[in-house]
Amino acid sequence: MNRTSTRTDIGLQHWADILIVVLYFVLVLGVGFWSLCRPNRGSVRSYFLAGRSMHWWPVGASLFSSNIGSEHFVGLAGTGAASGIAIVLYEWMSMPLVLLLGWLFLPVYISAGVYTLPEYLKKRFGGDRLRTYLSVLSIILYIITKLAVSIFAGALFIQLALGWDMYVAIAALLLVTAVYTLLGGLAAVMYTDTLQTVIMTLGACALVGIGMAEVGGYNRLQRLYARAVPLIRNANSTCGLPPADAFSLLRDPVKSDQPWPGILLQASLGCVWYWCCDQVIVQRTLAAKNLSHAKGGAILAGYLKIVPLFIMIWPGMISRALYPDEVGCVDPDECNKFCGNPVGCSNIAYPKIVLSLMPTGLRGLLMSVMLSAIMSSLTSILNSASTLFTMDLWRKMRAHATERELLIVGRVFIAAVSGLSILWIPLVKSSQSGQLFVYIQAVQGYLGTPIGAIFLWAILWRRMNEQGAFWGIVAGHTCGIIRMVLDFVYTAPDCGDPDTRPPVVAMVHYTYFCQMTLVITSVVIVGVSLLTKKPARAQIVGMTWWDRYRPEDIEVTQAEEVSLKPIDDSSMSREEDTSRGGTCRKWADFICGIPRKSEEHSLEEQAAQKRAFLKEPKFWAHILNINAVMGLVVVAFLIGFFR
Repeated sequence: MNRTSTRTDIGLQHWADILIVVLYFVLVLGVGFWSLCRPNRGSVRSYFLAGRSMHWWPVGASLFSSNIGSEHFVGLAGTGAASGIAIVLYEWMSMPLVLLLGWLFLPVYISAGVYTLPEYLKKRFGGDRLRTYLSVLSIILYIITKLAVSIFAGALFIQLALGWDMYVAIAALLLVTAVYTLLGGLAAVMYTDTLQTVIMTLGACALVGIGMAEVGGYNRLQRLYARAVPLIRNANSTCGLPPADAFSLLRDPVKSDQPWPGILLQASLGCVWYWCCDQVIVQRTLAAKNLSHAKGGAILAGYLKIVPLFIMIWPGMISRALYPDEVGCVDPDECNKFCGNPVGCSNIAYPKIVLSLMPTGLRGLLMSVMLSAIMSSLTSILNSASTLFTMDLWRKMRAHATERELLIVGRVFIAAVSGLSILWIPLVKSSQSGQLFVYIQAVQGYLGTPIGAIFLWAILWRRMNEQGAFWGIVAGHTCGIIRMVLDFVYTAPDCGDPDTRPPVVAMVHYTYFCQMTLVITSVVIVGVSLLTKKPARAQIVGMTWWDRYRPEDIEVTQAEEVSLKPIDDSSMSREEDTSRGGTCRKWADFICGIPRKSEEHSLEEQAAQKRAFLKEPKFWAHILNINAVMGLVVVAFLIGFFR
């Protein structure tokens, strides 16, 4: 067992590795620009929903790739190195959640005829405060948590691999991703996500194969991991010792750092908001050509979410087994020396094994894997944030905005968010999170769990009204923010030091607290809704599971597909004058796919599109249902096997 790395050629110094990374960038940009050649891309529907023409395989690949970012490779491997495999329950419980999206939530979203999730709240409850609240909150969360965490994890890997300045590396990545996201919209994002899913999976499988060969197989990994103790530690304490239950999923419900009831509840009920109510995820299924393809994509994504145990967590545990002094350090001075973080160096587990074990050529491939993870997350977040801002906030400020204006605003917002993300790098760089993935789940749990409760009640309970929804989410977020602030103020003590934090922080695991916020949110929703006015029947038609439109029910007068508000003659003439501008403007419009005239759909066309999406052939409906049940059985078997 290697206690430290003995290689002197760590990094991408060989021409073959550099060539592979360059070819990767060329290939991704090639796929991105190829998607620009598709017809009819110059419309709001095409830019933000890929024209609703995607087959099941890019939908599933994009769902997986959008979810799996560099923070997963760094964070999951780091948590695996620090505490074992229990964190994989967050990945495996995604299977029932994506099925819930395809079978329960998506038909209602299509029936409501929405581009964005805040728009659904507007249609379901009326008024603007919920829509505005959720739009602003989602954009802030994208910038502060998703973009920031992806950038932090990516920058960590790039620094270790290349020795580049962090700002230069991230600026280059943002530039490449922003170009094809800005020009091509969701279709370009989903096609490149599909390519990146293939690259990520193949490269990561190669790494785990080489890693397992290095440690001598799974059984020997268990023995080596149990002995992976750093040399410098307090011998009179348990600090630095790997947990005895590292290879078990279902751990002690009270004393464990990953209590099984809390993890199971938070990974299922607590993550409903992410898989069923978050714009980044739902937007991919809304882009499917029909409901069958959306369900097929959900099933594919659920199966792909099984693999993180093997391609992310196991490599992290292998890394600790091979390099216990660096990856498993507990002494603050030693940790500062190895990774610049006195809390711990578990987050370097994945980059460490890549740069130490992979041979020339494959090291460049794994660098491409990390770049794929970073770029797929960034593109997904940028496109979804742009959709939220344009369709929910800008149209509220500019009620008569033309289609040309909305397309331009969406692209400008992507450029602005890309620049803002770079400004967040110093804040993320100073983060002292010892286990990145646990930090992600805790923060998103505090703020996201109440959102899931709102949507679940909205879809299943007709009696719920706007007052109940608003005060429910306010109550849930108030509790979550208080706990989040306490977590930041009262940080966990160093190993061996007494825990002087308030009992609500020290004794209540974050997974249990998130379930408490779920209950509080639900109680407020039910109580306030029952005490206030019942929503009118006309207000919920097509907006709940019980009132959703079925293909045979849809009439022309019921078509509520989102379309731009009618444009008066004066605005139309201004648009036509603009389209007859100079040569530079015409070329810019051509490259960006901005139309010379706005795309408008008649009620008949809108009704036909909705009817076509919701219609499922009986044969394929049975096949999809059987595959969904098989997916649930596979996940149940795996949980039982690794319990």
